[in-house]
Order: sequence, then structure tokens, then C-alpha cells
Amino acid sequence: MTADDIRAVALSLPEAVEAPHFDRTSFRVRGKIFCTLTPDGERVMVKLPLEIKAAVREAHPNAFLPLPGAWGRGGSTLLTAAATPDDVLADLIRLAWRAVAPAALSAAGGGRTL
Repeated sequence: MTADDIRAVALSLPEAVEAPHFDRTSFRVRGKIFCTLTPDGERVMVKLPLEIKAAVREAHPNAFLPLPGAWGRGGSTLLTAAATPDDVLADLIRLAWRAVAPAALSAAGGGRTL
């Protein structure tokens, strides 16, 4: 996926907005970050439930980049966009949105998931 593709998927989700986050672009729902994108568009972080993060690490080891400390333990998952299949990355962005969106909003949208 290109940076534009990632942006389009993230912003297609209910109440998703784009905002700067240090040197990255972030995508948020009601103020909570669910996805960030590096300036070069090569790496994307998605906030995932830990069991999904473990499955991603196992299924796509060449795409997975470990994050140290509390970020990694909290579900933040860094991926190389080019090494992650497009459909998988799109689903992971949707799952990340669901992971941080309020329950009522999450139940109303977000599209398909893995």
C-alpha cells in the first residue's frame, strides 16, 4: 500500500481524522491514535489487541518491526508497508480503529476485519 492508500483506508472509518504526531502523520478517532505513518510512507504503526499483534508477527515476520517498552507491550505494532499484503494492512488499520474507538461507534462501523 502507498501512503495515499493507507490514508484513504484510515480516513474512510467513522469519525477518523488526520493530525500531526511529532514527525509522523497520525490517524485518530475521538482523539485516540489508531494508526501512524512515517514521513516516507514506508512504515505504519497500528494499535492492535495483543493476540492479533502476535498473529501478525507470526504470519508476516518480514513485515513486523519490534517496538520497545510500553508501546510494544500496549499493542503498538510497527509494520513495513511494502512487506505487508495490501488486504492485510487494510484489515489491520480497521482493527486498530476498532481497538480504540468507543464501543458504540465501533459497533456502527469499521468494515470487514481479519
